[in-house]
Amino acid sequence: MVDQLKSSVLEAFPEEVLTSKIKEPVFIDDTTLRDGEQTAGVVFANEEKLHIARLLDRIGVHQIEAGIPAMGGDEKDAITEIAHLGLSASVLGWNRAVISDIKHSLDCGVDAVAISISASDIHIQHKLGKDRKWVLDSVSKSVRFAKDNDLYVSVNAEDASRSDPDFLIEFAQNAKGAGADRLRYCDTVGILDPLQTYKRIKALADSVDVIIEMHTHNDFGMATANAIAGLEAGATYVNTTVNGLGERAGNASLEELVMALRYTRGVEMDIQTSLFREMAEYVALASGRAIPTWKPVVGGNLFVYESEGRASGVMGDPATYEMFLPGEVGLMRRFSVGKYSGKTVVSRKLREQGYHASKEELDHLVPILRSRAIALKRSLFDNEVIEAYLMLRERKIT
Repeated sequence: MVDQLKSSVLEAFPEEVLTSKIKEPVFIDDTTLRDGEQTAGVVFANEEKLHIARLLDRIGVHQIEAGIPAMGGDEKDAITEIAHLGLSASVLGWNRAVISDIKHSLDCGVDAVAISISASDIHIQHKLGKDRKWVLDSVSKSVRFAKDNDLYVSVNAEDASRSDPDFLIEFAQNAKGAGADRLRYCDTVGILDPLQTYKRIKALADSVDVIIEMHTHNDFGMATANAIAGLEAGATYVNTTVNGLGERAGNASLEELVMALRYTRGVEMDIQTSLFREMAEYVALASGRAIPTWKPVVGGNLFVYESEGRASGVMGDPATYEMFLPGEVGLMRRFSVGKYSGKTVVSRKLREQGYHASKEELDHLVPILRSRAIALKRSLFDNEVIEAYLMLRERKIT
């Protein structure tokens, strides 16, 4: 059934839309435990960090960015525990381009490090108070130290989207020359759109033979779209967070990215998407950030139908209004009675509760329910629908 629905959905797209340039496989480095926890007001307890790491590993992400070892204390303890859980995923520690930071990562036992430093002049001058040469030297020294200690190295070009393109190429060449395994392109302030992203990543990929990772922020609502545009242009890694957590407006959402790649680009990853809602609920609880009902992919309203036209269409063929089946992301299809509901929805709701209304009963009941929903300014609870139906039957009998 899943394959059937997917085939029917993909057939609805023009062929040119599905001619993906994305080089497979695509790898996910999830940063929920680092950038996600940098969301203002969010703190994960160590046990929560361990549980999230296990869930991410079960889902099948390639790498887990576990936190910032140089913070020491509980943070370092949690990263150390995650690194020794025996996960299938690689465990990465985030560091500044400072050798002392990398020593903290080595203490934790991670197998990979992110070495992060500013690449834009506005950051170099006003945040670091340094110059471009100092940045390049810092990258070279820290990367060489990390490689000498057998670590996988991702060099993070912070604020790459506002950097000088020529300097960014020099930055990438310098990182690769020092032994870096990949370059993380950071749209730190979420300033790009997908067209700009594609052009910039394509230019970088054409100039430097280095593995590129996308790190996108959602300040203008384009983090996931920009991540996909970067993949189209030649990137092969993506930073994500569960529920799109992250500083300010957040990062590219893990669940949105995976499902969008599957259904708009035909890109399959070995990701257990049926665990998405479970993962989203746990992270929402641990972070104190509720999942909006309208959240793409895992939102509670994604497969809830109230409108008569939509409900009857889905009952006839789910592909009329569903891009994928609810079970694919751990959700269920539900029907709700409200202002726009008609006989199909009301009949379905009553049958769910063991009642079988006649056509005549439905003719009388639907206007009553609509009026009640308007008066209450909401959908009706199941017991309210049943109560109205039983009262209608009682009036008819008496």
